Amino acid sequence: MSPEFVLETRGLTKEFRGFTAVDSVDLRVQKGHIHALIGPNGAGKTTVFNLLSKFLAPSSGEIIYQGKPITGLQPNQIARLGLVRSFQISAVFGHMSVLENVRVALQRKLGNSFHFWKSERSLEALNERALQMLDEVGLLEFADTLTIELPYGRKRALELATTLALDPAVLLLDEPTQGMGGEDVEMVIGLVRRAAVGRTVLMVEHNLSVVSQLCDRITVLARGAILAEGDYASVSANPLVREAYLGSEAAVLEEGHA
Repeated sequence: MSPEFVLETRGLTKEFRGFTAVDSVDLRVQKGHIHALIGPNGAGKTTVFNLLSKFLAPSSGEIIYQGKPITGLQPNQIARLGLVRSFQISAVFGHMSVLENVRVALQRKLGNSFHFWKSERSLEALNERALQMLDEVGLLEFADTLTIELPYGRKRALELATTLALDPAVLLLDEPTQGMGGEDVEMVIGLVRRAAVGRTVLMVEHNLSVVSQLCDRITVLARGAILAEGDYASVSANPLVREAYLGSEAAVLEEGHA
């Protein structure tokens, strides 16, 4: 593995009862890049993510992280190594405050996860860092708000803060803008840019306008295999990619390129 690649797959394959969902994928993610996985529905993007984050075991192939094989490791083991996934569905505690959610994540990083019985005083040492992280994602004013009361876009910002509390070297983002209106999408674009400083981001994203604004490199999947790779300009001009997307989505490719 080249030192410039922080995450790599070799011949990564996943079969489900004879159906090949991921077909010999050789993915290389360069250190410091924001890298997108895109493709039409059923292309295998989420399955690749599930394989990388170890929620599925590959049928064959290897996953290499920072030069070392991680194919046989468990999700908690790779998280401790710095490969952390933020889920498509917001995964925060609704009946805890925004500050408490980040504090729990910081406890996990320290190896003291979910010690809810600890005294408030013993947890206050984490407050300064938690508040700093909330400030970074624009949630400082919501620190004492119950999470369940946050608008959807703000919940996703909180989810990102709790993920960053684990101090990932590589951040896996699964559909960070799904279900959002235009204002929230722009907010998340800014958050991802800030989150990417000093780390690598690999994201699955359907919103091609977001991809065109954020990503250094794009891998296009179709029928479980890599169809094309490159920057947005080259990928969006590729006739095979346009054929795979067809109709309105192909038009979005052109619009994002313009």
